[in-house]
Amino acid sequence: SACRLSTMRKLPSVLARTLTSGTSGSPVLPDMSEVRSRLRDIVGASTNWRDHVQAMQERKALHTLLAKRQEDLSPRRMKDSYLEVILPLGSQPEIREKYLNVHNSVRFGRILEDLDSLGVLICYTHTKQEMQPRSPLSIVTALVDKINLCKKIIYPDCDIKFTGNVSWVGRTSMEVKMHMLQLHDGDYSPVLDATFVMVARDPENKRPAFVNPLVPETPEEEEIIKQGELNKLKRIDFSTASLLKMAPTAEERNIVHDIFLNTLDTRQEGEGTVSFRSRKLPPNSVWMEDAKLKGLQICHPQERNIFNRIFGGFLMRKAFELGWATACSYGCSRPFIVSVDDIMFQRPVEVGSLLLLSGQVCYTEKNYIQVRVHSEVYDADTREHQTTNIFHFTFISENEVPRVVPKTYG
Repeated sequence: SACRLSTMRKLPSVLARTLTSGTSGSPVLPDMSEVRSRLRDIVGASTNWRDHVQAMQERKALHTLLAKRQEDLSPRRMKDSYLEVILPLGSQPEIREKYLNVHNSVRFGRILEDLDSLGVLICYTHTKQEMQPRSPLSIVTALVDKINLCKKIIYPDCDIKFTGNVSWVGRTSMEVKMHMLQLHDGDYSPVLDATFVMVARDPENKRPAFVNPLVPETPEEEEIIKQGELNKLKRIDFSTASLLKMAPTAEERNIVHDIFLNTLDTRQEGEGTVSFRSRKLPPNSVWMEDAKLKGLQICHPQERNIFNRIFGGFLMRKAFELGWATACSYGCSRPFIVSVDDIMFQRPVEVGSLLLLSGQVCYTEKNYIQVRVHSEVYDADTREHQTTNIFHFTFISENEVPRVVPKTYG
């Protein structure tokens, strides 16, 4: 199963002492609104637009609190950053509508937003200094490494629980593992596992900043940290294997050549030879250029994060919804999300930007549809386009789908 219950789920929650306790003595878990409220408190952000600009100016003074070296920061354990958060869809019906889709299940784009907020709070919990009410760090999402789902349907009327902790630490970056479970018949069962990578920057979000090192306490935790190191090396390998830097492998060349040969029009006239330009679509196939959808988003202040940029979770939700619509129109039936890979946050999106999203079916196999969503900002003054994010979503369709076929080398 894609969802493996991590040993981290067994860790005792530290929330009992950090949050208000219920009368029964058991901790009352925070909900997502409390997560966002705590994030604003940690950074000193305001919900009022003008006050917020002022608060960001005041953050500059926090530069003096930054560590000069990582060695100056006290090591932390995994359980120090462990959090549990409730999404009370069952017990608080009034919040249900925000999460509901037309198929009477939960909007996955909303779950992406919640995971993003929780991931940032987990990192602030890892880096918290007891004597500092405000954190000098600007912690932002660098990439979503992986989200695996093991349930097709997320029910809109059953409570959801998120758990998570820091699972690996570099010098200025942190890997966060999160799990989502849903309540059924009195028991929480796993729905998804997610791995995010967050980076710490200075108070003005301009330069990298050091974070507390992570120390394992058990052999299981040593394995988790080792896996985090392997994940980092894989990301480095993947970035250096870009086609813009490296030629395709022999295997990749053969695949591309086979696809090309399958699209050549072999009907010859007289003694003429097959033309490279004369291409035909194989049966039950769609040209890749005909499997696109585009969208435009105006980035209003409402969608800003605690640092006055557009909230990464909002960008993920919008990209997912376009990706879902692309898969839906391609397969002519309802698609279900299976996994999310390699969401790279290449540059922040400013409030007021015009955000252009482009969804492209880039691979199909039986019922599976792989969609790539490219996100860029358009500057109306300079007429320049700049890539902000690239998203990869894997969907499974109710019916088998046609094969997507590329026409050009790109």
